[in-house]
Amino acid sequence: MLTEKRSSMLHGVLLITLFSCAAFYIGDMGFVKSLSLSPMIVGIILGMLYANSLRNNLPETWVPGIQFCSKRVLRLGIILYGFRLTFQNVLDVGLPAIVIDAIVVTVTIFGGMLLGRLLKMDRGITLLTSVGSAICGAAAVLGTESAIRVKPYKTAVAVSTVVIFGTLAMFVYPILYQSGAFDLTPKEMGVFAGSTIHEVAHVVGAGNAMGKEVSDSAIIVKMIRVMMLVPVLLIISYSVMRAAVKSGDSEGRGKISLPWFAILFLVVIGFNSFDLLPVGVVDFINTFDTFLLTMAMTALGAETSIDKFKKAGFKPFLLAFILFVWLVGGGYLMAKYLVPLIG
Repeated sequence: MLTEKRSSMLHGVLLITLFSCAAFYIGDMGFVKSLSLSPMIVGIILGMLYANSLRNNLPETWVPGIQFCSKRVLRLGIILYGFRLTFQNVLDVGLPAIVIDAIVVTVTIFGGMLLGRLLKMDRGITLLTSVGSAICGAAAVLGTESAIRVKPYKTAVAVSTVVIFGTLAMFVYPILYQSGAFDLTPKEMGVFAGSTIHEVAHVVGAGNAMGKEVSDSAIIVKMIRVMMLVPVLLIISYSVMRAAVKSGDSEGRGKISLPWFAILFLVVIGFNSFDLLPVGVVDFINTFDTFLLTMAMTALGAETSIDKFKKAGFKPFLLAFILFVWLVGGGYLMAKYLVPLIG
C-alpha cells in the first residue's frame, strides 16, 4: 500500500517535472526572453492550461505529488534562493536604498491589508498580493503561502496580479525614463526601479533597457528588498500564532511553526557572503533553484482553474493596481527627494 502511494506521488512529481522542463525550453526562446519572463512565470501558465484542460482525465492519485511540489519543493527553492544574495550587496548601495526599501515594504504591506479590508477581500489573497507587490513578486507570494498555508488557487491569483503589474512596470519605466518624464539621475533611477518593480527578472529587464549604471544599482537594491522577506515572514508567522492563541484554536496552534525555510534562507545568504564556492558551482545552484521554483509555480498553476479565478473576482486585481500606482508615485518621490537627502 505504501509502495503504491509513493508510486502515485512519483507520477505527480514526474508530471510537474515534465511541465517544468517545457517551461525552461519555452523560457529560452528569443521572444519570451525579450519579455523577461522567467521559466517560473511560464511554468504557472502551463500549469493553469493543464488545470483547465487535461486535469480531469488524469488519476486523482497523482494529486499528492503535485501538492508535494507546491509545498516541499517550494521551500527548498526559497532556501537556495539565498545563493543569489550576499550581505556585501547591502553595503554596496548604502543607506538611502535600505531606507527606501524599508518604507516601500512596510507601507505596501500595511496599506494593502487596509485596502483589502475596505474592499472586503479574502484576507489570504490580500496578504499574498500585498507581500508580492512589496518584496519580490512571485517568490515572496510563494514564501508567504508556505507561512500561512492558504488554498493553492489563492496563491495563483496573487501571483497573477504581481506578474501583470511587474511586467507593465518593466516596459513603462524605461519609456518614461528615456523620455525624461522620470527626471532622475542614473543612481536615483536605479534605486527607484529596484525598490518598486515586482519581480527580480522584471528589474533586470527594465535595468538593461536603461543602461548599465541604472541596472547595477537597481539589481542590488532589489536584492536588499528580497532579504526583507525573512523578517516579514517571521512577523507574519508570529501574527498568525497570536491570532490562533487569541481565538483559542489549540489545533491551529499546534500546526503553526517558525518558517524554518526563511531562517535557512538567511543562513544561505550568510554562507554565500564568504564567497567560498566557485562561481560555476553557484551558477549551477541558481539554475537548479530556478528549476525547483518553476516546479512549485507549475504545481500551483495545476491547482488553479478558471472557476477559482471567477470565485476570487476582480478585487485582487484592483488591489494590485492601487498598490502599483503607489509604488510608481511614492517610489518616484522618494528616489527624487530622499536619495539626495540621505545619500
